[in-house]
Amino acid sequence: MTEEIRSKAQSILGYDFNDIELLDLALRHASISESRLDSNERLEFLGDAILGMIVCERIFNRYPTYLEGEMTKIKSLAVSRKICAKIAIQLGLDQLIVVGKGMQTQTKLPQSLAAAVLESVIAALYLDGGMQTVRDFLEPILDPLLDDAVNSGHQHNFKSVLQQHAQRALSTSPTYRILDEKGPDHAKAFFIAVELDGTRYEPCWGKSKKAAEQQAALNALHGLGLTETNGDGLTRMKPEAAMTRIPNGFDEEE
Repeated sequence: MTEEIRSKAQSILGYDFNDIELLDLALRHASISESRLDSNERLEFLGDAILGMIVCERIFNRYPTYLEGEMTKIKSLAVSRKICAKIAIQLGLDQLIVVGKGMQTQTKLPQSLAAAVLESVIAALYLDGGMQTVRDFLEPILDPLLDDAVNSGHQHNFKSVLQQHAQRALSTSPTYRILDEKGPDHAKAFFIAVELDGTRYEPCWGKSKKAAEQQAALNALHGLGLTETNGDGLTRMKPEAAMTRIPNGFDEEE
């Protein structure tokens, strides 16, 4: 391990290691080691558990009214393996992984290696500096991801959001109209529209009545101007709608 790699890694992590060998191990891939015990694989195992605990703790503390199902969905959206790899790449940790000659010829390393190195350096930080050191590193990274997950339209039960908005702002409730249906009884699809305060919003087909009602509710939320689309093309509830409490958890059908 070169001093340049060590220096870059410590700069990225914002932490100077007392035991520099822990950092070396966290960045050492099994392809360059004579034994897998002398690679970052064990640290990856520990780091995965620490990351999960801190994410759960952060969600639990930041969103005190959310139920277990809601918190689980936020976690899955915010810190998937794909997101972990993205974090590592954005930080530049993927460029510091020490790999064997066979992998050095690859123009681009697998994303799984990037996710793994994030977890292994988390474990190294924990072993060298304790849990607060890991929190200091992770929380500024995690909080925007959690906010994005909370505000993402994918997590909302759109019928509940629409129901509560209609009762609060219009003192009425939405009505779901079945405009058409097709298919055999065991696999029937439904064409449903929401009517609210004298307005019928864009109808849609769904593979079940519940699925069609959820999409119809989202169409109504669009029509009411309560949603927005971010730069990645994801639908999100605007703050005034996202803050609506959802008592029944998440959408029953994805």
